[in-house]
Amino acid sequence: MEDTPRGRPSRRQMLLGSAVAGWGAALALGTDAVASGATPTPPQPSPPEDAHGSVTIPFHGPHQAGIAIEPQARSTFLALDLLPATDRDGLRRLLRLLSDDAARLTQGRPALADSEPELAARPARLTVTFSVGPAVVALAGRAVPDWLAPLPPFGIDRLQEAWSGGDLVLEVASDDDLTLAHAVRMLLKDARAFATLRWVQAGFRHAHGSQPSGTTMRNLFGQKDGTVNLVPGTADFESLVWRTDGWLAGGSSLVIRRVAMDLDTWDELDRPGREASVGRTLATGAPLTGTAEHDEPDLEALDAVGFPVISDVAHLRRARSEDPTQRFFRRGYNYDDPPSAGAISNAGLIFTSYQADPVRQFVPIQQRLDELDLLNEWTTPIGSAVLAVLPGCAEGGYVGETLLV
Repeated sequence: MEDTPRGRPSRRQMLLGSAVAGWGAALALGTDAVASGATPTPPQPSPPEDAHGSVTIPFHGPHQAGIAIEPQARSTFLALDLLPATDRDGLRRLLRLLSDDAARLTQGRPALADSEPELAARPARLTVTFSVGPAVVALAGRAVPDWLAPLPPFGIDRLQEAWSGGDLVLEVASDDDLTLAHAVRMLLKDARAFATLRWVQAGFRHAHGSQPSGTTMRNLFGQKDGTVNLVPGTADFESLVWRTDGWLAGGSSLVIRRVAMDLDTWDELDRPGREASVGRTLATGAPLTGTAEHDEPDLEALDAVGFPVISDVAHLRRARSEDPTQRFFRRGYNYDDPPSAGAISNAGLIFTSYQADPVRQFVPIQQRLDELDLLNEWTTPIGSAVLAVLPGCAEGGYVGETLLV
């Protein structure tokens, strides 16, 4: 027994009394409800959230879906090399298998023989985009276009085989990391009997919903990246991005450049120096002669001592062309990989551009940047590939059928 002073209730008595009082209150409440004829109302669940994970992008159509849509938060590029034993019929089987599973996964349905079907249920705008290199075009028995070849050498390049080339490149993109990881695994399982993995590049942008749709992404230098860009749905986009000829009608070309960014030496540069290197303000992305991101730059403006406000070697000026055909659609992603021992960062940009003809549209701009661009001090291309983006397909078809017909 508890030893308590005379006249003072024990702790056990207090707990028991509280419980009895609670039961009495509940009983009284129930009695009142019965007496009044009312039925106690159970707690109402909160309205369901608008789950973005259920959003799907149609897989079938004249163009592949993963180009003109608003870029997803995450993207993984997979470069595959065909096995020597993969012949033309094997290539067809591979593309059929990949297309079938991509069509399922992008609509929130599991791949064939999917051992984790629950992981396919939330596609979150999942897309899979197929591109091929010259070896695949030749294997299909087609003439390889002149432009489907490595870019000409540039003085700033330090290209590594680990990030360059590839027979078949898949871009798998989604707003959900778990969905993306599962889709990548399923597609690699499809390909393993026909091809080997050459390289993987994983990239990111801001998380879905963290900024308004259409906002220009920032790279890891803190700069707005891709302010001047073609706009899907416009006449310029249609004429400058899509091919209209032969087996590639409805397709495009893809240039992938892996650009290492020296964040450590960039840290040594003050803010005015950073802005001068690009020709735009860091805060808004506006040209140094303007106030808003999309203001037209005044390339004739001089400062108080007579120097150009936008330097002759600023990235903005060097990337600019008076030829309206020298434009392309960019859809890049940042990367941030684990650094090597003793380093602080291993980061950069997975630069991707889509255009009808990379020789006519991309190469002249890259040549000007190669010759003289302040940003070259902190950026180094270490990977490069040029690929043909296959046209889309109709339901019941497969991506690549125009190539193999």
